[in-house]
Amino acid sequence: MKASKKRATETGDLIGVRLQANMAKQLDDWRRKQDDLPGRPEAIRRLIELGLKSKAK
Repeated sequence: MKASKKRATETGDLIGVRLQANMAKQLDDWRRKQDDLPGRPEAIRRLIELGLKSKAK
């Protein structure tokens, strides 16, 4: 069963991102490994959160 998606309580800033074909493929490959197959914008948000939480080396 899919978890219900929670919507943000406020509108955020729109940020346009252009990805080269190879990076778009990597993003899509990562999305397909997720249980709920997020769309590209949601996948990018999740990956940003993961990156921000990771420890700097």
